[in-house]
Amino acid sequence: MDVTREQAIALRVAAQGLARRSVDDAAALLDLGVQHRESSVAVALAARLPDRPPADDVLAWTHRAAPHRHHLADLARWARALRPLSAADAAGRLTWTAEQDAAFGALEAIDRVAEVLTSVVTGPMTKGELSTAVSREIPRALQRDCPSCGVWHVYDQLLRLAALPAGLTLDGGRVLRALPPDDGWRRPVGPGEPADVAGLVTAAARVFGPATTADLAAWIGTSAGALRPAVDVADLAAVRVAGRRAWVVRDRLEVLADPPSPPDLRLLPAFDPLLSARDRALLVPDPQRRRALWPALGHPGAVLVGTEVLGTWRPRAAGSALTLEVTAFEELPRDLLDEEAERVAAARGLRLRAVTVARS
Repeated sequence: MDVTREQAIALRVAAQGLARRSVDDAAALLDLGVQHRESSVAVALAARLPDRPPADDVLAWTHRAAPHRHHLADLARWARALRPLSAADAAGRLTWTAEQDAAFGALEAIDRVAEVLTSVVTGPMTKGELSTAVSREIPRALQRDCPSCGVWHVYDQLLRLAALPAGLTLDGGRVLRALPPDDGWRRPVGPGEPADVAGLVTAAARVFGPATTADLAAWIGTSAGALRPAVDVADLAAVRVAGRRAWVVRDRLEVLADPPSPPDLRLLPAFDPLLSARDRALLVPDPQRRRALWPALGHPGAVLVGTEVLGTWRPRAAGSALTLEVTAFEELPRDLLDEEAERVAAARGLRLRAVTVARS
């Protein structure tokens, strides 16, 4: 099946609930989890939902060891699905060098730190306190010399990857607490099961498809080769987008052939799920616009009009007032822009002061 770029983006927009009809429209995205960064979750949900969904979510280090908001009931499933499929997969997720892997295998390193975490976390702890407690109990091979702290401490990525298998969540992004003991949190022994990881692949493809194996692997934080055993057993169908073989969830083929009309305008925050797919050139073909949307530092939000990103925006808060500074690539419908800006301000608990627009 040959798919146009517009069809591919329209499917993603629909799959992520940006039509803003009901919570059910954003169900796939909420099931996968939404990355947490300052007020990004609130603004991302405001772009998708007519009302904020019931607060049953919890914050944890999950996908790519970054903090994500999830349904509490889903965390045991993600603990299994995020288990590396092999020693090489674990080394890739840790960015472990060959020298580090020779000193202490990456999969064993995650297990060792997870075991320590289950014993040292007896109540709320700051991340610094947690790092100090873990570092006292692990070999030097699992620590790095930190000049800014003046001490050796556990590798940050290793600490994050071991937290979920140990049944830990985040509170406000700073304090960790242990979940109640449950069979679903028992730390696995050996590599992950392809069938479990296939559930993650299918969930990611439902939100980001059509996507190549390499795109899905990059989003998960591993290599295409390491992820392939899970892709092979996931419920996916192959299509071709812009000459590239890509995957969609099989039950989405009919929607992909005739996707629903995209929304008129949405303001997406920096690190919004739509912006986190790894095939950036598909979403934003123009190189200059891509550089504006994904600079090396200080990512802005995106102005989405239909299936096109037609501008960027940055919030400027002063007290309880918010100003949105928009840089437009093309002419934007001002009435819709102002309407969405009000939603952004409300999601942040602020009052909209002004919306400024400049042309790039």
